[in-house]
Amino acid sequence: MRFSESWLREWVSPPLTAEALCDQLSMAGLEVDALEPVAPAFSGVVIGAVEAVEPHPDATKLRVCRVDAGADEPLQIVCGAANVAAGQRVPVARVGAVLPGDFKIKKAKLRGVASHGMICSASELGLAESSDGIMVLPAEAPVGQDVREWLALDDHAIELDLTPDRSDCLSLAGVAREVGVLNRLSVSEPAATPVPPQHDDRHPVQLDAASACPRYLCRILRALDPDAETPLWMRERLRRSGLRPISPVVDVTNYVLLELGQPLHAFDLARIDGAIRVRLSRLGERLALLNDETVAFDDDTLVIADDNGPLAMAGIMGGAASAVSATTRDVLLESAFFAPSAIAGRARRYGLHTDSSHRFERGVDPLLQQRAIERATTLLCAIAGGQPGPVVEAVSEADLPQPVSLLLRRSRIRQVLGIAPDDEQVVDILTRLGMSLESSGPGATPGATPGAPGGVAGETRGRPHGEGAETIAGGWQVLAPARRFDIQREVDLIAEIGRIHGYDAIPVTHARSAAFTRAPQEMAFDLDRARQTLVARGYFEAITYSFVSPEQNACFDPRPDSAPPLTLANPLSAELSVMRGSLWPGLIQAMRQNLARQQPRVRLFETGLRFLGSAEDLRQTPGLAAVAVGPVVPEQWGQERRPTDFFDLKADLEAVLTQTGRLEALRFQAPASAAAAHPALHPGQSAALVLGEQPIGWIGTLHPLLAQRLELPTAVQLFEIDLDALGLGERPAFEPLSRFPSIRRDLAILVPAELSFEQVRQTVTETAGDLLKQLILFDRYQGEHIEPGRKSLAFGLILQASSQTLVDTEVDALVQRVVARLEQTLGAQLRA
Repeated sequence: MRFSESWLREWVSPPLTAEALCDQLSMAGLEVDALEPVAPAFSGVVIGAVEAVEPHPDATKLRVCRVDAGADEPLQIVCGAANVAAGQRVPVARVGAVLPGDFKIKKAKLRGVASHGMICSASELGLAESSDGIMVLPAEAPVGQDVREWLALDDHAIELDLTPDRSDCLSLAGVAREVGVLNRLSVSEPAATPVPPQHDDRHPVQLDAASACPRYLCRILRALDPDAETPLWMRERLRRSGLRPISPVVDVTNYVLLELGQPLHAFDLARIDGAIRVRLSRLGERLALLNDETVAFDDDTLVIADDNGPLAMAGIMGGAASAVSATTRDVLLESAFFAPSAIAGRARRYGLHTDSSHRFERGVDPLLQQRAIERATTLLCAIAGGQPGPVVEAVSEADLPQPVSLLLRRSRIRQVLGIAPDDEQVVDILTRLGMSLESSGPGATPGATPGAPGGVAGETRGRPHGEGAETIAGGWQVLAPARRFDIQREVDLIAEIGRIHGYDAIPVTHARSAAFTRAPQEMAFDLDRARQTLVARGYFEAITYSFVSPEQNACFDPRPDSAPPLTLANPLSAELSVMRGSLWPGLIQAMRQNLARQQPRVRLFETGLRFLGSAEDLRQTPGLAAVAVGPVVPEQWGQERRPTDFFDLKADLEAVLTQTGRLEALRFQAPASAAAAHPALHPGQSAALVLGEQPIGWIGTLHPLLAQRLELPTAVQLFEIDLDALGLGERPAFEPLSRFPSIRRDLAILVPAELSFEQVRQTVTETAGDLLKQLILFDRYQGEHIEPGRKSLAFGLILQASSQTLVDTEVDALVQRVVARLEQTLGAQLRA
C-alpha cells in the first residue's frame, strides 16, 4: 500500500514528523517499507504562460516561444516539444535553475537563436519516467509561482508492507483510521452523500453464484464527456501512490480503490449485450483481458458475463472487448463484494496479480460497496459531467459475512498482556477501531454469540489456560466491524489493545516459575557447535525459503525416478510452489545473488528441514548443507590466490564431523558409475558420504552443465548431510599414552589413476591393524616418468606398540605385508 503523506494528513494530521509517523505505524504492526520524496530535488522552476509560439528560422522541429514567467519582461525560450502552444501554463526553468541530476540551466543559443531558460516536461522534473512533450499545467495555475510550492512537491510517499490479515489497511481510509486511533484524533472523511439519479435507466443483474458474490451493485452513467481530462490534483495523488493516470473513468476507479479500498470496474455500456450475470465460468470459455493476454477458463472461476459470454474475471481483471475507450460516453459502473475464497488463488492460477485481486483475496468490507459507488459517481460527474442513473443492487444476505461478537474479559487482558488497562482506555481503543461494546457481567459466556461466525464451536463456558473453575470476571461483549476479517477470537481483541496501547509502553516484569533444565545427550551431534565451526572457517549462515520451483528441486534431486515433490495448494508464486527436497536450491540462489553483487568469495551454510515423499508419506528430515566458491582466503599479499576446490570443502566437512568421534569411520565413496552419481554433481569430483555403514549425504563440485545453466562458475563446491543419519557419536574414553617410541616408514606406490586413496587407506588400515597409529598422504603425482593411466601416491605409516618397543624386523615384516596386500587387491606397484 503506497500513498502520499500530504493526502493522509488531509484525513488526520498528528503532530509528528514523517519519520516519527512511520515509526509509529511500524510499531503498531503496519510495517513501513519505504519513505521516499515524491519528487527529486530541483529549484528555480516557476509557472509560465506561453504568449506566442513561432517556428525556428533554421530548424523545422524547434519553436521559438515567448513566455511570461512573472518577470519584468517575457523570456525567449527555444523549445523542441511538439505539443507547446500559445495560451498554455507550463513549468519554466529559468537561467540559474537546477534540475534533477544537478543539471544547471544556462543561457544558450540553439541554431543561432538565444534561449533564456527551458520549458520542462514531467520526466525532466522527475515526475514521470517518460514524457511525450512538455508538461501542461491547468489554466488557473498562477504565473510566476514556484512549481514545487504550487504542486506541493515537498511531500513523501509512504509504502506499507502489510501482512495478509490487515486488508482493512489497504486504503487511505484504513491507514487514517489507524493513525487516528494511535494518536487519539478524529478522522475527517470525505462526505458520502448519495448522488440523486437524473434518469431511470437500470441494468438488470442476476446472481448465479451468490456464495461467491453475495452483493453486486451497478449504475449507468450517460453522456460523459470523452474529451474531459483528469484534474492535476488527482493525477498527482495517483502518481504518488504508484499508479499511472490513464483517463477520467479509469483514474476515478483507481482513486476510489486507493481512498476507500473498494475495487471498482467500468464497462462500456454499448458493448454489453443483455443482463449482467455473475456466475462460474464454463470449461473452455475464453476471454481477452486488458493486458492483451487471452485466458481459457476452468470451470470454477467467477466471471461477470452477459448473453454473449464473459466480460471480466470477477475481482481480478476486466476484458478488452467491454473496456472503456477514448470515445466512450455511456458506462456501467460496477461495485461488488466477492468472497475471498472465490478469488484467492485464481489470479495466480492464470499468472495474474492485480490491485483488485490483492484486496479481494484478503477481504474487502462487505458494507463498503454503496459508499464506493456513490463516491466514484460524485467524482466522475464533477470531472466528465454525465447523468447518473439509480443504483441497482443484487444481494444475498444469507451469504454475506456476519459481524463477529466476542466476549472480552478483563482478567484475560491482564493474563495475556501482563497489564490491566483502565476500562475507559479499553473502550476508547476498541470504539475508535470501529467496534461496538456492551458491558458484560460475571458469568457471561466467552466466544461468539450463537449464529455468528468466528466463534469456537461448542465453547460455552471456556476456561483460559491457567485459570480454575471460578466465576469468569466481567468484561464486554464486543461486535467487530465487518471489515476486520482478522478479528475471530478473544485474543485478537487483546492484541488490538496491546498494539494501540503500545508494546513498548508495557513495563518489563520478570516471570517467576519453576525452572526445569534437561542436559543434552553427551554423544548427540551438537548443531550449535557445528554452526560455530563453520563460522570460524569463514562461512555465513543463510536462511532461505522452504519452498522452491519444481525446476530447481528437480535439478538437485538425487532420485530422478522418485515420487514428485510436495506441491503447495496455494503457492506465493510459480517459483515457490513445491517444498524443497534439498537445501542446495536455496543456497545456490543466495550464492547467485551475492555473485551478482560483485562478491567473488561466497561461503554459505544452512540448517533446516527437507521434505521428502508425497503428502501421504511425507518425511521431514533435518539437514546441514554448505556451498563455497571463490578464493580459499580473502585477497591478501601473504598467500597466493587459489580457488576453493573439492579438498578444501572436504576439510571443512571433516572439521564439522570431528565432534562425532567417528571420523575414522567416515568414508568418501566415489560413484561406481555415471548412473550412481548425484545428477547435480560432477561425476569425477564428487563422493557419497558414508559413516560406518550409514549413508549420510553427498559432497562434490557442481556439475558443469548445471553451473552453465545457472550462470555460475564451474568451481562451485557443495555438501549436504542428513543430521538424523548421524546417530550418536562415540563416547569419549581415555586411552593411556604409549611409553614406547613410534617408528615412521614411508612408501611410494604406483596405482591406477582412477583408484581413490580411500581404497588404499582401507587396505593399509586393515593390514597394519592396531600398530598403525596414523596414515599420512604427503604426495600425489602424475606426469613425467609415470606411465599413462597410473599415478604415484606417497604416504607415511606411523607405527607404535603399547607394550613394547618395535624393532626393525617387526616393522619391516609389517611393511612387506602391507605392500603385498596392496599388490594383490589393488594392483599396486612399489615405486623405485
